[in-house]
Amino acid sequence: MKYNELQVSANKNKKRVGRGIAAGGGKTAGRGTKGQGSRTGKKLGATFQGGQRSLVTAVPKHRGFKSLRTPAQVVYLDHLNDFAGKTADNMTLFEGGYIATPFHTVKVIARGELTAKVTLKVQGASKSVQEAVTKAGGTFEKVATPLKKSTKEAEKADK
Repeated sequence: MKYNELQVSANKNKKRVGRGIAAGGGKTAGRGTKGQGSRTGKKLGATFQGGQRSLVTAVPKHRGFKSLRTPAQVVYLDHLNDFAGKTADNMTLFEGGYIATPFHTVKVIARGELTAKVTLKVQGASKSVQEAVTKAGGTFEKVATPLKKSTKEAEKADK
């Protein structure tokens, strides 16, 4: 007989216990003899430890919640002076070393003064930053967060 010739069902029927000696699961029906576990209506929780304080109640609970939203990367207004006459977007800020990754939200916050004319294309800027950019002769445009190109698409483009 070969392994693939075995006549085996994928799903076995549940064994019915407590149906007499001849049925194979009679008398104590696999519950052992006396004790709490052998009695009818045994309803002990999964965490019950025989009257001892369970681990679940002993461990402190973590209150509140942890947000899964990644906070925006912060760039300060005085950093934009390095982009005089240029466009400051996620890629140029990343190349300049002001943000860790170009694929996350960037917000510009007021600190210091802006003296150069800058075209600002990021996901957010405070009102005072927007006013400072227009006052310096530049423009602010709110753009979507750039998405990372998938490696599969890059491989197709190379071929």
